[in-house]
Amino acid sequence: MIKEKRIKKIQEYVLEYDSASLDELVNIFNVSKNTIRRDIQELVDRGELKKVYGGVSVIHKKLESFQDRKRRNQEQKGSIVKKAASFVENEDIIFIDSGTTTIEMFEYLKDKHLTIFTNSIDLIIRAFPFEHLNVISMGGMLDPKTNSFGNPRNLDLLKDYNIKKAFMASTGISLSNGVTNASPLESELKKTIVSRSREVYLLVDHDKFDKYGLMTYCSLSEIDYIVTDTIPNGSYQKYAKENGIQLVIAN
Repeated sequence: MIKEKRIKKIQEYVLEYDSASLDELVNIFNVSKNTIRRDIQELVDRGELKKVYGGVSVIHKKLESFQDRKRRNQEQKGSIVKKAASFVENEDIIFIDSGTTTIEMFEYLKDKHLTIFTNSIDLIIRAFPFEHLNVISMGGMLDPKTNSFGNPRNLDLLKDYNIKKAFMASTGISLSNGVTNASPLESELKKTIVSRSREVYLLVDHDKFDKYGLMTYCSLSEIDYIVTDTIPNGSYQKYAKENGIQLVIAN
C-alpha cells in the first residue's frame, strides 16, 4: 500500500474507533511496528491524532467560547454565508442553526419575508426590529458556550411544520464520523431538524474537514448541499458524487 494512502487509512480507522494500539495497527495494515510508528508520528505532527500509552487516539475538538469561534476565519465565513443566503427565497420556511457561521446569514435575509426556526439567541435578538420576519424559537436550556437553547422539550412542535431549508453548523466533519457537534445539549435538536427538513445545507469552512467533534448528529449522506470556501479533497468529492450531495464553493 502506498504510504500516503496507508496513513489516510490509519487516520480513518482511529477516527472510527476513537483509539488504536500499535500492535492492532501492525496487524491490520500488515507492516512493521517501525513503519506504523513513523506513520503515526506524521499524523501527530499534522495535529490529526495524539499519542497515548501504547498507541494513538483521536484529538476531540473542544468547544471554544462563542466569541472565540466568531473571530476565526471571518473572511471565509463571510463568503460562505453570502452564498448560502442566495438559496433562500421570499416566503421560505427555514431553520438557522446556532453556529457562528450560520447566524451571519441574517444580514442577507433580514429584508425578506420568512418564517425562521432557530435556537440561536443572537439571531432572535437581531430579528426584533423586523416585523416581516416570523421567528419561532425552540426554547430549552440556555447554553452560554453556544449562545443558544439546547435540549428542548417541545420537539414535537416540529412535526406540525414543513421546514423547507435547514442551514446547519458543525464542529467538524469526516467521512467516517459524519457531521459532528461539540455540544450534547444541541445534538437532539439538530438530529430532528435534519430529519424534518426538505433540503439540508451544511455551512463549513475548510478547517472543519477531517475534524472530529464529541457527537455525531447526522451522516454526510443526509446533507443535500455542502457550502464551503475551498474545494475539498478527492475523497470528499467522490463521496458527494456518489451520495447526491452538491458541493457549493463560495468565492
